Amino acid sequence: MKLPIVHHPDYDAKFPAGHRFPMGKYRLLMDALRLRGLAEDGALHVPAPAPHSWLGLAHECLYVDQVLACAVPSPIEREIGFPVGDRVSLRAQLASAGTVLAARLALEHGIACNTAGGSHHARRSQGAGFCTFNDVGVAASLLLAEGAAENILVVDLDVHQGDGTADIFAGEPRVLTFSMHGERNYPARKIASDLDIGLSDGTGDEAYLATLRDALPALERRSRPDLVFYNAGVDPHHADRLGRMALTDTGLRARDHMVIAHFRERGIPVCGVLGGGYSNDAAAVAERHATMFEVAADFV
Repeated sequence: MKLPIVHHPDYDAKFPAGHRFPMGKYRLLMDALRLRGLAEDGALHVPAPAPHSWLGLAHECLYVDQVLACAVPSPIEREIGFPVGDRVSLRAQLASAGTVLAARLALEHGIACNTAGGSHHARRSQGAGFCTFNDVGVAASLLLAEGAAENILVVDLDVHQGDGTADIFAGEPRVLTFSMHGERNYPARKIASDLDIGLSDGTGDEAYLATLRDALPALERRSRPDLVFYNAGVDPHHADRLGRMALTDTGLRARDHMVIAHFRERGIPVCGVLGGGYSNDAAAVAERHATMFEVAADFV
């Protein structure tokens, strides 16, 4: 069978060219996946917007109301990094539902990926850092509430620390949060995950992969997960505009293979989400993101 891929055309909220957040990468990622033969009709799954009842499992209801009504206070919009209008609100609802759908497909088939998601700076009370709703927070909370999973592991390898996910699951013993990130990068004030590994600016392939290789077995032993959410942000790449690290294309591919192989070889389902990637060349970012899908397709 084909790798189950979740996508919606409205993941692209149509920001103007040159915006700091390269919104066009979602459309360009689908182009890249089609060229690789991964985005065929039988493999694609389309989410409907997440209802308030799902979003309220991870976020305060007042904030959910504000996003759905496009009435987010200006100070919070500034922290998010863009206004929350109709397109952004819909995109946040769809991306959250997309990760829910990808997680359910992963539980059924062993692995699935969302072409959005990884919005890990959105905290329980508000969004931040280009993140409106925390899709992994929503999906993990819903699966636990439904009894579809009992123990969940979040492996967050975006270059920025997963502060929002750590905030949402603080004190939740059924979710183990792990973030390996640039120690001096955003956010300045980090919220402790269950395990954080902060790396130096300029970290390259060899040191990065050795650190990750050591961490994975310990995470599995601590969590005994029924499901792994893998945030495969490509912003540790040496050409990323915000990353300040030095991974190569080869290093990113080795990273994705290391994570996915570790859990799939042990029969643990993996739900991949996109995470960050920043450049004025959105097509180059999309090509980097496509790597996770290529690797995941080998483990269906």
